[in-house]
Amino acid sequence: MWLCAQTSLGRSAEAWPTAREAVDALLFRAGYNTAIVVAGTTLLGIAAGIVGVFGLLRKRALMADALAHATLPGIGLVFIIAAGLGVEGRSLPVLLTGAAATGVLGVLCVQWILRRTRLHEDAAIGIVLSVFFGVGVVLLSYIQTMKGGNQGGIKAFIYGQTAAMSLGDVALMAGLALAAVAAAGLLFKEFALVAFNDAFAKVGGWPVTLIDLLMMALVVLVTVAGLQAVGLILVVSMLIIPPVAARFWTDRLRTLVILAAIIGGLSGYFGSVVSSLFPRKPAGSVIVLTSGALFMLSMLMAPSRGVVAAAWRRGSQRFRIAGDHVVEAAYEAGGRLALADKERFGVARGWSGVFREMTLARLRAKGLLTRRAGEVALTDRGREEGARIHRNHRLWEQYLISHADVAPSHVDWSVDQVVHVLSEELVASLEAELAAKGVAISVNSDAAGVHPGVGGRA
Repeated sequence: MWLCAQTSLGRSAEAWPTAREAVDALLFRAGYNTAIVVAGTTLLGIAAGIVGVFGLLRKRALMADALAHATLPGIGLVFIIAAGLGVEGRSLPVLLTGAAATGVLGVLCVQWILRRTRLHEDAAIGIVLSVFFGVGVVLLSYIQTMKGGNQGGIKAFIYGQTAAMSLGDVALMAGLALAAVAAAGLLFKEFALVAFNDAFAKVGGWPVTLIDLLMMALVVLVTVAGLQAVGLILVVSMLIIPPVAARFWTDRLRTLVILAAIIGGLSGYFGSVVSSLFPRKPAGSVIVLTSGALFMLSMLMAPSRGVVAAAWRRGSQRFRIAGDHVVEAAYEAGGRLALADKERFGVARGWSGVFREMTLARLRAKGLLTRRAGEVALTDRGREEGARIHRNHRLWEQYLISHADVAPSHVDWSVDQVVHVLSEELVASLEAELAAKGVAISVNSDAAGVHPGVGGRA
C-alpha cells in the first residue's frame, strides 16, 4: 500500500479508498508494513508533544528548528566516513548517530554565541541554522558524486520517507520516543520549575544549566527519531504545533502535557493512515497537515481561548452592556422610554438599527421590559435591575471623586467603562470604603422620576 513510484501528469488523479480500506488502515489491518509505520509515527507524535511542551514554556521552540537543520551535515559526514571505512553508510543507526552529534553541536554553538556575544537568541539561531544547513547541502552534493552515493537515500532525511522504513527503523524510532517520554516523566518537576521560573530555581540551588541540557537532549532524541518519518525540515512542527494546540484547552501543566501527547499522537496516527490510503501523498507532509488541522480546530473551538468562544463572550458582553444602558435610561426616565429618543438608544454609541432591535429582543426575553407602540416600559424586574445599575453607577462615580481625585465633570466617561462589570464583592468593598469616610449612596424616587443622592443630597 505504501508506494514510491513516480507518476505522470496524465495520471495525477488518485482513486479514493473504499470504506473497508479506511477501516482496515485505522484498525492496523492494512498490512504489516503499514501497521508498524502507523504505530511508530503515533509514538513519535506522543513523544514530540510531551517534549515540545517544555520547549515551548522555556521559549525554546525555534531552538528545535536550529537543531533539526543542524543534523544534516552529521548525516552527510557519517555517510562519507562510513563509505571510506567500508561500513554500510545507509544504516539508520549510523546516520542517526551522526545526526545527533551535529545536532548537539548546533545547540552548543547557539549557547556559545549567546554567552560570548551581544546577539539575541533569534539571531544566533538563524546563524547556526543557515550555516549548518548550508554545510549539509554541500556534503550532499559531494555524496552524489561518490560511487553509490545516488543510492544512499540520505536525501530522504530532508523531507522524510516513511514508506522506506523497516521494522528495525520503526523499532529504533519508537525506542527513542519512549525514552524521551520516560525521561520527561521522571524529570517533570525539574523541567516545570526551570520552564516557569529559572531565576527561582537558581536561587534554590537547582542545577539549571544541567536541567536545560537534559531538556535539549530530549529535543535531540525526538528530532533524531523523527528524521526519517517527517524529515528535518518538518520535524520541528511536531515539537511546536501539538503543545500550542493543547495550550488553547487548559491552564494546568499536567493537563497540557497530556493533551499535547494526545494531539501529537493523533497527528501521527491519522497522518500515517491518510498517507497509506493515498500512496502518492508523502506521509511526513500529511502528518504535519493533520497536526495543523488539529491546531486550527483548537484555535477555533477551544472553550476558553478559542476564537469562537472569545467572539461569543465579546458579543454577549456588548449586548449586556447595551442592555444595561437601555434599562438604566428607562429607569431614569420614570420606567418608560420612547423609541424615538435616539440619543438614549445608542446613536452616540454607534448602534445600528439591527443591534438595537437585537438588544431590545434580548431584554424582552429576560423579562426586563415590554414593548408597546412607540415605547418600551420596564417590568417590575426591570425596575429592580435599573435601580441596581443606577446605584452602582453613582457608587463608582462617588468612589472616583473621593479616592481618585477625578473631577465631577470628567467622571461619567470613566464610570461608564467599568460600571457594567462590577462584581458584588467589589460593590460591597466600595460601599465599605465610602462608609468609612462618612459618604452614603442613596437613590430616591418620586412621582416625577428617579434622582441620585450622594451623601444624602438629591
